[in-house]
Amino acid sequence: MNIGLFIPCYVDQFYPQVGIASLELLQNLGCKVHYPMQQSCCGQPMANAGFEKDAIPTYEHFVRTFSSYDYIVAPSGSCTYHVRKHYDLLPQSQEVMHVRERSLDLAEFLVDVMKLDKIESRFPHKVGLHQSCHGLRGLRLASGSERVQSSFSKIRDVLNLVDEIEFVELDRQDECCGFGGTFAVNEEAISVKMGKDRIQDHKSKGAEVIVAGDMSCLMHLEGIMRRNKENIPVRHFVEILNGTQL
Repeated sequence: MNIGLFIPCYVDQFYPQVGIASLELLQNLGCKVHYPMQQSCCGQPMANAGFEKDAIPTYEHFVRTFSSYDYIVAPSGSCTYHVRKHYDLLPQSQEVMHVRERSLDLAEFLVDVMKLDKIESRFPHKVGLHQSCHGLRGLRLASGSERVQSSFSKIRDVLNLVDEIEFVELDRQDECCGFGGTFAVNEEAISVKMGKDRIQDHKSKGAEVIVAGDMSCLMHLEGIMRRNKENIPVRHFVEILNGTQL
């Protein structure tokens, strides 16, 4: 199984430790992983800003870069969702369809493909799990409260394999953090208020660390906490799986 590791822009620039943890974890699980050096953005920022036609060359570059891999794995439900759902703008060649079908968020790759049932990691802390919107409702990585169905979360499933981890139960387990890419710029006041509400939910339940599958959401919450001189650490779930401690 030949895996192409896609590392989103904000992980590459601001949280490189998440990209390194993703590579190490997959390699430690016995996967053959490649990091194509020519990779670039998936095109989501341009599309979200209303310039999706201008993003098409970026989409085409992504397809050329990753179409030879069995799976394209990313530590980001948001970017994975964009590739899967927005690349319908391209002519649906065999390569485009392959990339769209085989691009997976790291959590769904671990659960659905690897069938992960054991991990050697210990994290003795109370964790508040933030379910990011694109992963939750776009990729169905977890159940949404608006649906009549059994509750599940693929990220929580893999974190439950970690020794001594403890989850706090939030009042609003699937509410948006307010980031939303350019939404945080165009609607700053609403975005910050939504972020503060999410942080308060975690704080009130005694979370020692806020965990998610998208660093973009955690970057938003971390920025608000820094401005308010609050100090709840944030971590991508892959860091915990890979043994990172506070």
